[in-house]
Amino acid sequence: MKELLEAGGPLLWLQFALAFLGLVLVLERLLYFQTVKTRVTDLLLGLDNHIRKQAYAEARHEAARERGPAARVAHSILIRHALPRTNLREVAEEAIRLEVPRMEKNLRILLGVALIAPLTGLLGTAVGLLDIFGEMAETSSTVAQSTLARGIFEALITTVLGLSIASAAYGFYLVLLGKAKRLLSDLERTGIEVVNMVMDARDQAEIVLMQEQLSETVSRRERRSRER
Repeated sequence: MKELLEAGGPLLWLQFALAFLGLVLVLERLLYFQTVKTRVTDLLLGLDNHIRKQAYAEARHEAARERGPAARVAHSILIRHALPRTNLREVAEEAIRLEVPRMEKNLRILLGVALIAPLTGLLGTAVGLLDIFGEMAETSSTVAQSTLARGIFEALITTVLGLSIASAAYGFYLVLLGKAKRLLSDLERTGIEVVNMVMDARDQAEIVLMQEQLSETVSRRERRSRER
């Protein structure tokens, strides 16, 4: 193992650094997605119960109590629940845009690790082969096949390690990107649902108010007719 590390040279240590960086990024992102995991359906059901009763203070309190970006999007809408539908949609879209950088944090760096690792491997192999053929040219003698094979084997170490790091990093990148897209879909659903809840509750309140006004008008007319 020590001989392989010495044969890989400085580029091998650079690849180890890339592998460590990729591991740290993957663990950080997995921890983030686990932390912000929210049951959107349960959140929406809880908010719907309050919004139907026009209890916006309780709805805001419940959204603020929940953890995760979906609750923050809902809270942003509930704070401005008196706005028209178009403005509420804009509030939801703005709140979602603010969450996107948090979801995509470090993903580009992880993709960079996946792209750079194989290049460092190829560079290490090319440098190793240059050293081998340079020694052959200096000695000006026939080199044993075993010696040549050993040199090529050592030169290919960085390529194998680079491809291994790149495969793992790109695989985790795709997994984390899928998690980010699913989370974004949940945020969009939350925004649409909460806006619709607010507008439905507002329409229902207006209908109830109109019914009360109509009932009051009818009762006044009945009283007047009786007085006559």
